[in-house]
Amino acid sequence: MVVASSSTIISNHFWNCDIYDRISCPRTPEQNNMAERKHSHLVKMRLTLMTHSHVPKELDAKMADCSSDTNLLLKEFYIPDYILVPESSVEHLSYTPDCPVIVFINSRSGGQLGGDLLLTYREILNRAQVFDLGEQAPDKVLHRLYGNLERLKSGGDKLAFEIQNRLRLIVAGGDGTASWLLGVVSDLKLEQPPPIATVPLGTGNNLPFSFGWGKKNPGTDRNSVKSFLGEVKKGKAMKIDSWHIVMRMRIPAKGSCDPIAPLELPHSLHAFNRVSDTDSLNREGYHTFRGGFWNYFSMGMDAQVSYAFHSERKLHPEKFKNQLVNQSMYAKHVSTQGWFFASLLHPSSRNIAQLAEVKIMKKPGQWEKLHIPRSIRSIICLNLPSFSGGLNPWGTPSTRKERDRDLTAPFVDDGRIEIVGFVDAWHGLLLLSPKGHGTRLAQAHGVRFKFHKGAMDHTFMRLDGEPWKQPLPVDDDKVVVEISHLGQVNMLATQNCISKSIHDQSLPSAVSHHDEDSSSSDESVDDTEEKRKFGAADTFKLPEDFDNLHFN
Repeated sequence: MVVASSSTIISNHFWNCDIYDRISCPRTPEQNNMAERKHSHLVKMRLTLMTHSHVPKELDAKMADCSSDTNLLLKEFYIPDYILVPESSVEHLSYTPDCPVIVFINSRSGGQLGGDLLLTYREILNRAQVFDLGEQAPDKVLHRLYGNLERLKSGGDKLAFEIQNRLRLIVAGGDGTASWLLGVVSDLKLEQPPPIATVPLGTGNNLPFSFGWGKKNPGTDRNSVKSFLGEVKKGKAMKIDSWHIVMRMRIPAKGSCDPIAPLELPHSLHAFNRVSDTDSLNREGYHTFRGGFWNYFSMGMDAQVSYAFHSERKLHPEKFKNQLVNQSMYAKHVSTQGWFFASLLHPSSRNIAQLAEVKIMKKPGQWEKLHIPRSIRSIICLNLPSFSGGLNPWGTPSTRKERDRDLTAPFVDDGRIEIVGFVDAWHGLLLLSPKGHGTRLAQAHGVRFKFHKGAMDHTFMRLDGEPWKQPLPVDDDKVVVEISHLGQVNMLATQNCISKSIHDQSLPSAVSHHDEDSSSSDESVDDTEEKRKFGAADTFKLPEDFDNLHFN
């Protein structure tokens, strides 16, 4: 009796042809929004009812018919259950999806936008190919997927071959979320890694902006998601450099930053406790952190502002509901921390030159000291042409400056990283002018920071948008950070991409500047040696010629 009554109600209120017409062909923004809400409710109702065995078959058929338009439109992105879930029965498709996708969404990003986006993707794709990063880690998902693909391929499954060859990944979240997925894909050491599209769902959105996906938070309705998927299908794969970072330090027993927990570090910077027997830091209490970045590593003024912003957002998430509010809060922290008057309000001991000795590798195996002006309070090691929400700290040096200072055009795949400094917040505002830029310090294949004891007991660091408070040496303790080039990943770029490849022959400066950098060797050591990792997987191994940071 109850089921029959429910069927009647649903038939009367949701399945009428005039409502379905409005869903399919909205004529105004108001009608479109109403249709989206109705269709979303319809799909949720169907998912709920299908969990009960007493739903009449004719009602199920009617529901399926009303969503058939979506199935026809999105079958090119579809992945069947048996590819995604090992225990599922084989499904024989009459077609091969042109652009199969796996979608990872940080449901906590962008206020409530992340959750809304998750619902929409799950409505228009196979629910099993859309993952909430708050519930499932990407390394486990991809390990399971690729393991199942290999099993199916070994059994002669032709669709599994096609899915793997055509697969594209989508990640929705901030820059830290995107870097997390990039690290996981790098760790897998795949022969054919899938290209990755990034949905701008954070505050900075530098990674999406660099590859043409924009920097504004996306629409979460069905039409917006379909439009984005269309761009994913048309996008072109583009290689970018991966930068490996190693930090070794003693965990402080006391002090202003006690304790610093590994969980407070970015996803892509993971603790690695064992050190080599021959290492001079092979003493109790020292820890090694290994990770990677694809956009930037920064230290000092900008990282401190970012840390304050993230700390407040953790304490009061209800205040950070949309992108405009987030950016306003960020600007407030810049002002209240006094970085517009840094020379008056901040001690010189916070200047980069007072905190650390910096060396760079301009040629393979040759380290040299980098001179940093004493006024520099923030240093950025930049891989992509976007920082702090679309600004370009490196800018475009003139031909004369490139020649006089031995600079090259900033490509994202040339094995070089750009090093830029800033004096204060006013200096940062220069980036808003057409030819504005920071203080260009160097381009290098590697960077090493060795921190002085006694200058300060902490500083602030940031890795692809994820900040943390970093303890500095006390007494004879040592803190060393080294950045080196290691391999590349595939990004998905649109026609609006602002990143430049060294292999783009349409650019006048696209000639090979990439030395035979020993740090980018693909050779690996035995499993008994230390493993070099970007993210959470355990397959990224340390190259034989890695110099172990010269801690002696």
